[in-house]
Amino acid sequence: MVSVREYSNVWKKGLTFGLLALGLMFVSLLMADKALAHGYIDNPSSRADLCAQGVNNNCGFIIYEPQSLEAKKGFPAAGPADGKIASANGIFPELDQQSATRWNKVNITPGTTTFHWTIEANHATTSWKYYITKQNWDPNAPLTRDSFDLTPFCNVDYKGKQPPHSYTDTCNVPSRTGYQVILAVWEVYDTANAFYNVIDVDFGGGGPVDTTAPTAPANLTASNIASTSATLTWGASTDNVGVTGYNIYRGAALVASPNASTLSYNLTGLSANTSYTYTVKAVDQAGNLSAASNAVTFTTPALPIDNTPPTAPSSPASSNITDTAVTLTWGASTDNVGVAAYRIYQGSTLVATTANGSTLSYRITGLSASSSYSFTVRAVDAAGNESAASNAISVTTASGPVVTPWAPNTAYAAGALVSYNGQTYEARVAHTSLVGWEPPNVPALWLLK
Repeated sequence: MVSVREYSNVWKKGLTFGLLALGLMFVSLLMADKALAHGYIDNPSSRADLCAQGVNNNCGFIIYEPQSLEAKKGFPAAGPADGKIASANGIFPELDQQSATRWNKVNITPGTTTFHWTIEANHATTSWKYYITKQNWDPNAPLTRDSFDLTPFCNVDYKGKQPPHSYTDTCNVPSRTGYQVILAVWEVYDTANAFYNVIDVDFGGGGPVDTTAPTAPANLTASNIASTSATLTWGASTDNVGVTGYNIYRGAALVASPNASTLSYNLTGLSANTSYTYTVKAVDQAGNLSAASNAVTFTTPALPIDNTPPTAPSSPASSNITDTAVTLTWGASTDNVGVAAYRIYQGSTLVATTANGSTLSYRITGLSASSSYSFTVRAVDAAGNESAASNAISVTTASGPVVTPWAPNTAYAAGALVSYNGQTYEARVAHTSLVGWEPPNVPALWLLK
């Protein structure tokens, strides 16, 4: 017989498993809907974006879907209910938790600020509106309409257009002090919905601000040093809130800013036989910069002397032969470093050079009708080494059009060619010539070639 205690344990295990399965199902549904996802603000980082980055903690499933804070449009008359503004009406309820210390804050100053949206489904848009909390709002109470100044400080009329996938609004942020919340509303044109993002900001002067810099990156090293490239590697920094990225410096110049999960970086575009010195600094969400890592100095090796020419181009051929032009084609050459271009010769005279080593055809123009020509092609590399010539391509151009001397009382078809006083003319329209209608006298009938 099963005891009451045993039955209770079984029931609790079943309930726990059921809740876990339900949670996993919810995550799966969210991830399955990702193709229909929409957009979010990532600079200055919104509450949801900081959750997705792992800077805000205990955020719930929004870490997978920062772009899906969607509710009915029409704020403040409609839209999410009071107390559910941050979560877009409660689908991600953790976002509605509100206190002065619950969320990490982004430092901001009054005046010009650019808000950047990452948009995964660029819906036709009615407007973008930005609201801010009143100076005396209660940061320890749920966000309600009464928390905000309900006149948007920035209102962009988008007239039903589709925004790009990377979209920005530049707005004039009002003066405030301390911790405030900005509510950004992207109102969709052709649905009943809008997207709601709250941004926790700190203007300073009104509460604690993160001034603690991350620790310096450790053990910076350089490896895979080649003539034009190298790899930097360093140890992770730590921070009281969270490292958001690293800045890589060559001397005092910033050259790259990889994200916090990146602990190595491939340098490219370096010069051969040149000394370089690099340092790395960590940065946190508040913009605090760590001390520099140890400096690493290395010298790129000189480029090896290249005396090896490319192989000769193969299978040369001609096509599209007219009375004045021909197209030449050939097979690619190979080289120990790389083919830089191809040179086309008529006999021993260089007549053309391709723009790069991947071009395998060239149109030769300016030839004479009914004439024979012989062309060869040679490959050249960056060091100037030239290959042997390809096989010769023999070409005979087509006969040219018939040109007859102009004469009066003659019927000419449109396009007919005549000569007059050493010049060639083309008939613009069909006509019968008359004395006085010599080609130079009637440009309406004749085009000088």
